[in-house]
Amino acid sequence: MKAKRLFSLLLAGVMTSTLLAGCGGNDTPAASASGASSSAADSDLAKVQEAGKLKIGYTVYDPMNYTDPDTGEFTGFDTEFAQAVCEKLGVEPDFIEIVWDTKQIELEGGNIDCIWNGMTITDDLKAAMSISDPYVQNTQVVVTKTENKDTYSDYSNLIGKTVALEAGSAAQSVAEEDENLSQANLVTVSKQTDALLEVKSGTADAAIFDKTMAENMIGEGTDFADLTICGVFHEEQYGIGFRKDSDLCDKVNEIMAELKSDGTLQALADKYGLTLAE
Repeated sequence: MKAKRLFSLLLAGVMTSTLLAGCGGNDTPAASASGASSSAADSDLAKVQEAGKLKIGYTVYDPMNYTDPDTGEFTGFDTEFAQAVCEKLGVEPDFIEIVWDTKQIELEGGNIDCIWNGMTITDDLKAAMSISDPYVQNTQVVVTKTENKDTYSDYSNLIGKTVALEAGSAAQSVAEEDENLSQANLVTVSKQTDALLEVKSGTADAAIFDKTMAENMIGEGTDFADLTICGVFHEEQYGIGFRKDSDLCDKVNEIMAELKSDGTLQALADKYGLTLAE
C-alpha cells in the first residue's frame, strides 16, 4: 500500500510539473505577441498605412494650401508636397481644415496625423511635438496701408496702435517679445486673411503676416491693392508637425530628402516663388 501510495504521489508531482511547465511555455509567446502588438499600436506610420490615408491639418494659406480661383482646384506648395509624399507612402492625402490656434489639440486628439501648412518652427512647438526637417525659408513682415508705409517702417510708431495677427501664430509670439510691438494693442484673429481685412477696413493700423502669403495677397491686382509691406520683422523656417516621438516624422524626413535630391521640391519652390531651407 505504501509503495502504491508513493507511486501515486510521484505521478501527481510529474503531472503538476508538466502542467506548470505548459503554462510557463504559453506565457512566453503570449507576452511576445503582446509586445509586438503594442509596438504596432504605437506606430503612427503603421496606422496611416493601414488606414490608407494621411489626415493633414491645414488652414487656407496662399501659396501653401488654397483653392485656385480660376480652376477651382485645391493646390499650393504644401498641397503638392504632401501629395508627393503620400504617393511614396502608398496612401491618399486627406486634407482637413482646422483653426490654427487649436492645431495641437487636433493633432493630439487624433483628428489629424500632421500639421502641414507653412508652420513656423519654434522652441515651444519643438517641445510639444515632433517636427520635420525645415523645408522652406520664411519671414514675418509688417503690412499696412501704402499711405502709412514710411511711418510704420519705424516700429516704435506702432506703440499704442492696433496691430492684427493670427492667434497661436509665430507672428503673435514674436510680437509679444518685441520691444516696440509688445506695447501695441495686439488683436488676434482666427485667420491671417482676417488680419488683412482689419487693416483694409481701418480697424487695425498694421498686421504681422507671413511674407510668403503677403506677397501673394497684397498689392496691385489683388483685393488688397492698397496694402503694402513696410518692414521685415522676423526670419524663420517651416516644418511639418507630428505627434511627439512619432515614427511618421522620421519616414517623412526620409521621403523629403529623396524629393530634394531628385529636384521635385526645388521645382515646386520655383513654381510657387518660395526659397527652400538649407
